Amino acid sequence: MKKNGNSIKFEKAVREILTLIGEKPNREGLQKTPHRVAKAWEYLTSGYKKDVAEVLNHAVFTEKYDEMVIVKDIDFFSMCEHHLLPFYGKAHIAYIPNGKIVGLSKIPRLVEMFSRRLQVQERMTQQIAESLFKTLEPDGVAVVIEARHLCMMMRGVEKQNSVATTSAMLGSFRDDERTRNEFLKLVSSKLA
Repeated sequence: MKKNGNSIKFEKAVREILTLIGEKPNREGLQKTPHRVAKAWEYLTSGYKKDVAEVLNHAVFTEKYDEMVIVKDIDFFSMCEHHLLPFYGKAHIAYIPNGKIVGLSKIPRLVEMFSRRLQVQERMTQQIAESLFKTLEPDGVAVVIEARHLCMMMRGVEKQNSVATTSAMLGSFRDDERTRNEFLKLVSSKLA
């Protein structure tokens, strides 16, 4: 990472945190820690430097396909904005085209963009759904996210096996129970 004003400030802040918790930032094992942490946080928050148009990158195409498109089991990692601890899991996304489709690889990239920001799972779920709905103007969009939160696992209630599930249903997924149920059934099924 090229050192700029922000990375220098970040490294200084990490040294201060190490001191505040009772560590010695100059001891051998910690000497390079401030630089490593600054570099890691630059990566973990890289989603702030991207937007939906850039991520979809001219990958929206006209196509007469009007059946459900699902990309499921999209792994993601994010940082809880309340405790600055990770949460991670899988996103399942579907849309029903209305004359436009998007390159399939762009859907996981969209998840990555929103997950590489300080987040709450509920907002991330909604942001993904709304950005696809606005860009593609489909008949409907559905997003389900399942995640484990280290802020619940390592501290507080310390429930290691808990999984938080959030959903956002727009258009036909919200209005048509059969469409919603088809999506939920397909998302829960496994390949043979």
